[in-house]
Amino acid sequence: MEKARQKLIVALDFPSLEPAFELAQSLAHLVCMFKINIYLFTAAGPAAVEKLRQLGSEIFLDLKFHDIPNTVSGAVSSAFSLPGVRLLNIHALGGLDMMRAAANVRDTSKLPGPQRPKVLGVTILTSMDNAALKNVGIAGPPAKRVVSLAKLAKKAGLDGVVASPEEARAIRRACGKDFLIVVPGVRPSVEGGSGRASKRLKDDQARYATPAKAIRDGADFLVVGRPITAAPDPVAAAQAILDEIASALP
Repeated sequence: MEKARQKLIVALDFPSLEPAFELAQSLAHLVCMFKINIYLFTAAGPAAVEKLRQLGSEIFLDLKFHDIPNTVSGAVSSAFSLPGVRLLNIHALGGLDMMRAAANVRDTSKLPGPQRPKVLGVTILTSMDNAALKNVGIAGPPAKRVVSLAKLAKKAGLDGVVASPEEARAIRRACGKDFLIVVPGVRPSVEGGSGRASKRLKDDQARYATPAKAIRDGADFLVVGRPITAAPDPVAAAQAILDEIASALP
């Protein structure tokens, strides 16, 4: 089960630090990281990272930086100064120069190599489907665009990408075994194991899959939010997802 635990990241999408920390206390023994996104970070700032680090947990800082290269470079540098950050991300749509600027911050960091956060490129948000992409002027199906962005992120020197589970297998083929794939849009199966993802828990995800399928398709980490945080028993929900992950591991 420890191998499964090392795959699970819980998204703490809360409006304030107190309820996020209370839930994290109950889940810390079941997950490898907690994700802090712009919702909680806007409310609590770096204190959210510092507080959660007290649990001994590592942090996925999900702030999706997207700006000119110099600004993103500064933001990534500031993120590197926060305790316990293991993963952070930027938008791959910011372009090659912006991603290279972020990778340069990592490469020139004074932190020892193992302590340097991994920098990920966000490809296409899991809430977007063909129609949503067309509305913002991006042609072609999400899967094709995601793989193209993943290859660009690798060219820029990033450590990996954030992508939906539907694209994980294609990214793995295109970018190799050492390229990290972090997958949100994970929804528990109807009956556990490798069955269909629950439509009830789909929420605003347009591209999603079960934990078992995401792992089998090559995901390194699974990010799960509401199926755990909004469950009547979050600990039991997390354990059920760990069981699904474990069923797919070699």
